[in-house]
Amino acid sequence: MRAAVMYGAGDVRVEDRPDPKIVKPSDAVVRTVAACVCGSDLWPYASMPATDTGRPMGHEFLGVIEETGAEVTGLKAGDLVVAPFTYCDNTCDYCARGLHISCRDGGRYGFDGVDGGQGEAVRVPHADGTLVKLPVAADSALVPSLLALSDVMTTGHHGAVTAGVGRGDTVLVIGDGAVGLCAVIAARRLGAERIVLAGRHTQRTDLGTVFGATDVAAERGPEGVARIRDLTGGVGKVIEAVGTREALDTALGTVLDGGTISRLGVPQYEQGPLGRPEFLRNITLTGGASPARAYIEHLLPDVLDGTIDPGRVFDRQFALDEAPDAYRAMAERRVLKALVRP
Repeated sequence: MRAAVMYGAGDVRVEDRPDPKIVKPSDAVVRTVAACVCGSDLWPYASMPATDTGRPMGHEFLGVIEETGAEVTGLKAGDLVVAPFTYCDNTCDYCARGLHISCRDGGRYGFDGVDGGQGEAVRVPHADGTLVKLPVAADSALVPSLLALSDVMTTGHHGAVTAGVGRGDTVLVIGDGAVGLCAVIAARRLGAERIVLAGRHTQRTDLGTVFGATDVAAERGPEGVARIRDLTGGVGKVIEAVGTREALDTALGTVLDGGTISRLGVPQYEQGPLGRPEFLRNITLTGGASPARAYIEHLLPDVLDGTIDPGRVFDRQFALDEAPDAYRAMAERRVLKALVRP
């Protein structure tokens, strides 16, 4: 099969790899219908040391089951399924608590002999626990929005849930990438009355207003903090969807005492300001990697009936062999989120 492999910073290649096969009786082989490039893929794309072996890429995909192992009982060949961005058994104590990201027998695509999602097919461990069957055909117009449930929409939802967003709230979303825009969808869905989107890319923030943002703050740094405080007087719920120290500083500078900051952006820093001043303000820091499997079935009905349309974050489609171009376009901010079709 053909699949995307990263060999180092800026070096993504599409090459022939072994076809996936059933290894354990709980596995399934899924033929990929749609995949995408994640914003988190851009961090290794910018900094990964060169390697001779390469790393299979992609953790967001949707496809049709081709084969199942002997222990798979809830799925069959021909089913259209979406995969959360990590696999899980959905039975351990962490999964039972809705923390599938910490599954004791789970893992990540592209590691430990498991295929990446940016390829023609994927062997999915713990298929019954991981995959969610979809009640539409593979050629459905809903495929982009259903694919978003693999990661970006469930991650935005995780930010809104952990921030405690509720009816009538004022919410700040920092970051106009796909996760930030999906956090806007999620905050609006949970009843937020006012949503300030901090971002400086007009095409993206315009989409954010379509999704439900009521205000846009394009300024950054201290000017951005001042702008947001002028707009709101301070915010009780903040969703930080970037992962830089500057974004964290903006969150801390705009959140009200007693407020909550949910971090969704993969941190690109090791230390942050969590000393006496922050302690005295009774700020709650929460968020983290989304347990996507816990949210897919909860959000699925709203995608199916058109209540939410997160697939709009995919603003360009690439063939699998064009995956290097997809990475380049996203890294250069020419594309918000690239949909990849094998």
